[in-house]
Amino acid sequence: MNDKEAARNAVQEFLSTRRDRTTPEQLGLPSSGTRRRVKGLRREEVALLAGISPEYYVRLERGQATGPSASVVDAISRVLGLDDDERTHLDRLLAALTPGTRRRVRPAPKETISPGVQVLLDSLDHLPAMVFNSRLDVLAFNDLARALYASVLPAEGPVNTARLLFLDEDRFRSLQPDWDDLADDAVSILRIEAGRRPDDPALTTLIGQLSTRSAAFRTRWAAANVRAHRGGSKTFQHPVVGHLVLPFENLTVDATGDQVLTVFTPQPGTPAHDSIQLLASLAVSGTRGPARTA
Repeated sequence: MNDKEAARNAVQEFLSTRRDRTTPEQLGLPSSGTRRRVKGLRREEVALLAGISPEYYVRLERGQATGPSASVVDAISRVLGLDDDERTHLDRLLAALTPGTRRRVRPAPKETISPGVQVLLDSLDHLPAMVFNSRLDVLAFNDLARALYASVLPAEGPVNTARLLFLDEDRFRSLQPDWDDLADDAVSILRIEAGRRPDDPALTTLIGQLSTRSAAFRTRWAAANVRAHRGGSKTFQHPVVGHLVLPFENLTVDATGDQVLTVFTPQPGTPAHDSIQLLASLAVSGTRGPARTA
């Protein structure tokens, strides 16, 4: 498959999955009285609501209509309920089909952090922190983050969050009971990366491995959802300090936007903050401490 065919397939897959998730009722269209052969909107219905011809929308969804105007893409995005991440992803996919536009070949994500970022990471000795690249490889932990994730980390070798999530699911679920949300986010982030770097061999290998070995990954990948790195909170059932809910922030730490510093930020005075301080003291002393349950 050449680059143009791959780009057309990506556009078709993305737009068709967005149609499938959008019901006629959501947009005020009648759904009763006729037998529908599609889960969501028909192509003709998207065209009607977007104010374009059905023929043009069919060509666009198939990746055969190049250079659509911003107003057309705006209208289609509105009908399909695309959020900011999805709209950015669609723009990126359509740009790859525009005649005369040379697709920018992005270098592979870096697999090391700069000395300055390492200093910053080490200085956060009271908060768990780690650096990811856009393939979800963990490039570096500080000591407290390593203690937080110790029960799921391999004894040696590189760490990739998606591999941990999907290829060691039971063990990861025992540490983070909100596994399903984490899995959804991981696949959505990898979807964005696949749109940005379709020629990255390491990413292709990762997606192929996960697709082959994990039905949970295959199901999520087929949904074609996209989501950027953002802050939020994660739930842990830690074998040493027990149950805790940790808010976190994601900070871009390189000019390309390919490296993200994740810092867990429990507020002082909260149970989660106290638990992290206990974990920090045990990590410094090298003591595992008694296991706690929720």
